[in-house]
Amino acid sequence: MNGVTNNHLNMLNNANTNNNNTSIPTTNNSIHESLTLESANQLLNFNGVFDIQLLEQIVECLYTTQGQSQKIAQEILTKFKEHPDSWTRVDAILEYAKNKETKYLALQILENLIKTRWKVMPENQCENIKKFIVALIITTSANPTSMEQDKVYINKLNMILVQILKQDWPKKWPNFIQDICESSKRNEPLCMNNMTILKLLSEELFDFSTGQLTQVKSKHLKDTMCQHFREVFSLCQYVLEDSRNEKLIYCTLETLLRFLNWIPLGYIFETGLINALIFKFFPYDLFRNITLKCLTEIANIDVDTYDKVYCSMFESFMLQLEKILPVPGDLKTLYETGLEENQNFVQNLAMFLSTLLKKRGQLFEIELLDQLMMAVMYLIVISQVEDVEVFKICLEYWGSLTEQLYKECPLDDRVVFTSPVLRRRHLYDEMLNKLRYIMIGRMAKPEEVLVVENEQGEVVREFMKDTDSIQLYNNMRETLVYLTHLNSNDTETIMNEKLKKQVDGSEWSWKNLNTLCWAIGSISGAMLEEEERKFLVTVIKELLGLCEQKRGKDNKAIIASNIMYVVGQYPRFLRAYWKFLKTVVNKLFEFMHETHDGVQDMACDTFIKIANKCRRHFITIQPGEVQPFIDEILENMATVINQLEPHQIHTFYEAVGYMISAQTDEKVQEELIQKYMTLPNQVWNEIIRNASMNVDFLTDHIAIKQLDNIIKTNYHACKALGHNYILQLKYIYMDMLSLYKVMSQHISAAIAKNGESVMKQPIIRSMRGLKKEILKLINEWVCHSNDHKVVLQSFIPNLLDAILLDYKMCPVPSAREPEVLSTMSTVLKKLTDNITPLIPGIFDAVFECTLEMINKDFQEYPEHRINFYILLQQAVTHCFSACLNTLPNQFKLVLDSIIWALKHTMRNVADTGLKILLTLMENMVKQPAEMSNHFFQTYYTDIMQHMFSVVTDTSHSAGLTMQARILAFMFEIVDMGKITEPLNPAIQNGNVANAVVGQPAFDNVQYVKEFVSNLLKGAFSHLNDAQIQVTVQGFFNLNHDVVAFKEHLRDFLVQIREFSGEDDSDLFLEERMAELEKKEKEKRQRQLAVPGIINPYDLPDAMDDN
Repeated sequence: MNGVTNNHLNMLNNANTNNNNTSIPTTNNSIHESLTLESANQLLNFNGVFDIQLLEQIVECLYTTQGQSQKIAQEILTKFKEHPDSWTRVDAILEYAKNKETKYLALQILENLIKTRWKVMPENQCENIKKFIVALIITTSANPTSMEQDKVYINKLNMILVQILKQDWPKKWPNFIQDICESSKRNEPLCMNNMTILKLLSEELFDFSTGQLTQVKSKHLKDTMCQHFREVFSLCQYVLEDSRNEKLIYCTLETLLRFLNWIPLGYIFETGLINALIFKFFPYDLFRNITLKCLTEIANIDVDTYDKVYCSMFESFMLQLEKILPVPGDLKTLYETGLEENQNFVQNLAMFLSTLLKKRGQLFEIELLDQLMMAVMYLIVISQVEDVEVFKICLEYWGSLTEQLYKECPLDDRVVFTSPVLRRRHLYDEMLNKLRYIMIGRMAKPEEVLVVENEQGEVVREFMKDTDSIQLYNNMRETLVYLTHLNSNDTETIMNEKLKKQVDGSEWSWKNLNTLCWAIGSISGAMLEEEERKFLVTVIKELLGLCEQKRGKDNKAIIASNIMYVVGQYPRFLRAYWKFLKTVVNKLFEFMHETHDGVQDMACDTFIKIANKCRRHFITIQPGEVQPFIDEILENMATVINQLEPHQIHTFYEAVGYMISAQTDEKVQEELIQKYMTLPNQVWNEIIRNASMNVDFLTDHIAIKQLDNIIKTNYHACKALGHNYILQLKYIYMDMLSLYKVMSQHISAAIAKNGESVMKQPIIRSMRGLKKEILKLINEWVCHSNDHKVVLQSFIPNLLDAILLDYKMCPVPSAREPEVLSTMSTVLKKLTDNITPLIPGIFDAVFECTLEMINKDFQEYPEHRINFYILLQQAVTHCFSACLNTLPNQFKLVLDSIIWALKHTMRNVADTGLKILLTLMENMVKQPAEMSNHFFQTYYTDIMQHMFSVVTDTSHSAGLTMQARILAFMFEIVDMGKITEPLNPAIQNGNVANAVVGQPAFDNVQYVKEFVSNLLKGAFSHLNDAQIQVTVQGFFNLNHDVVAFKEHLRDFLVQIREFSGEDDSDLFLEERMAELEKKEKEKRQRQLAVPGIINPYDLPDAMDDN
């Protein structure tokens, strides 16, 4: 644990020895000499005179140079910071250093000392450091000018003091709160800085304590803070009532803001605080924003006992707000002035009103209706401000209000309203009408819309999805759906009115048309079906007319994108009206010939949505038709797709595949599939025929590209048809596998002739791409297959023959396709135990050669790496019997590779490794006792050791939840007696003392306790015995509750970062042990209630006197 003797420092020492003549140029022109590493090492001689000028030159070099000089400076300073005696130089640096960076370095050293070694420092040294820091803070903060100039420096000093407080307060500094409050009254600059210290202390205890303090210590410090808060609150009151210093008042309000989410409620609701905020500070520009933040924090408190106070607060606030802004409309103007202060005010006002009305709107409806309606009006105006972040704040309230109104009575607005619930709904009628206009006018862009206007005003295809915009659209859509349910007539009227203004040109613009159509598309399903039909017929007719009316490709592209979006959103309407559906699909086929950016993409995307949702309508003969529409599509397919790009053709094929998949008559479906695949099969047959006459034809780049596109088309067809794609797969399967082998041979021959560098050549990359697509297609079909016997007998043997030997015998590792591993994963997952006989052959081909690729480091071959572990996961999850049948050395290799996964910093690999390990052990516990016991006797302690190695490595902290699950499971199976043979190797080897009659000859619980205690003591020698005992006891007592176990584990991780010394009172070990004993009693009571859960030897004896 001691950070000063790590390998990194040893390496640096070696580097310094080998590079004595390396110089560090300084950027200070007055210093002409260069610094060598040898002279720089003087810094580490803590017995000699400290050369502060040398330190300053190295720090300057770090911040003002680049390359090797900067690197060497960094290495020297790292060594200096990590030296155990570096803290002894801090006072000299802070007193004599001239530049701020050097002083900041000293403070970093001091902060690290306090966090890690404070408890093992002699008490007099701790006291001296504490006094030194306090004196330095008082000196620096006494002068307002120096406070402003040295803001970063003094903030760091404050943070160091807070770190000392976390160690010493309250036990060794019981009067701290009293001291800081009394000293604050001496002068205002000092008071201001003391407010900052109190704010930092509050944040450290109440906002950032998780993972920094143990649970018990955190609770103790929070309780102490609450107990002493009266003095702090009195100080805040004193400042807010008596001071005329604006900066001090502002700083006090900022500090108060940090207190409001935890202080006892009486200080908020039973004092004059709220009135002071509203009447004294809110009217003034300087304090308005910070006051609003305080009021928002108060509004957000979950409490039911202060309704009268909240009513008074709301009434008073609205009174003051109307004085400042009598006309709500002025808010929009205020925001648009562009002054940051005004914009912040509008945003903070939105946050306050939204929070308060969300929590207590229903209370105000009864007590303060007029004020409530005025507040809602302010939010309506703020919702029109052209700022997305401000709008999102308002939207959260609108979403909450409309959902609440709808769910109270999910009936249409035309139902007679006599109940209080419906009367409540109509209170908001006027405001909701205004809100509908806002929502429709501001609707965000849906994910499906690909044709957009860029910043230059050009109509282009969007390539990058804007996730923020998609989330905003989803929230707005939800709100508009509720608004439509609340009054569908009003929504329809507004949309029709806006559409007419687009058609007559009075409000024509791309933006207006877009937001309107996005809004229309977003309310699909929110109206009654007949009402929706009439509305949609009008909308589509108007849009089609607009498309004919407008000139210019950009205008037509925008209108086309909107038509496609709207029709794609209403499958219920299309299913009910065949003629309209047919018209829409034919219109999409027209758009597929429109070459404007994005139109063809959107036409194909809309077509696939409609095909998926209306699939049955295309395969049946509709009224007035002589054949199913699918026949017409297949007949005209060549014409429809002739101007589409390959990726668009793939989408088209998938869409048609969904239609064909709806055909339940097997013979008809087969005929449709044959027609459907005619075009790609014609090209396929031509290429295969040419290749059979001359295999070198398959080295032609154009031929490979054609084959690649055909396989991709087949992939999309398979995705849509599912298992029934088997008809087409049989047709191309053997040729496809032959093609895979030929590509492999060409690649191997090229590598043999030209070396590994040939892999970068376009033709080789194309060949590899084709192999990947073949594997991807097979993988997709196996996923959808529903006949295990057919898959296993007709497809798997040839597949394994084609890909496994090629994978194993690849001339270079980089030529192996990671998709082989993912395909095998799918096969194992789908066929489960049916594939067991073939698993030895699969693993022989892929396991060791892949492990050899990934066991040198944690980064190379990332795709192979994750696919390898997914394959292993499927084997352990679905084919466990095959894992059990492996030879002992092979099984150990599997387990070693799982442990290797845990050590990865690649999150997905480490997470997969943890899941595999847990599944492996869970499956092992279910095996016959002999097999299960043997596994745990062999590997239990090794796994435990590796798990603690991973848990205590900070680079793996993201996986703590899963790590806790595994450790909890491991302690639980011992605790519950599921391992019925001794884990202790000494007992296993027969070295056991005489057993007590009537008692088991071994105690696995005691052995694991001792093993883990010794393990932790060996790794973290600075932990004392009491800490280890409480930690290990907690692992056993909490193993049934993963959440509690995880928090206990987190406490342990906090403790290993600190040296505790002899005084461990602030660890509250006795309290923690008492809590754990209570948890153990509760657990035992639950177990006693279930016969057989507890080992009979652990049960209280019926014959016992007790």
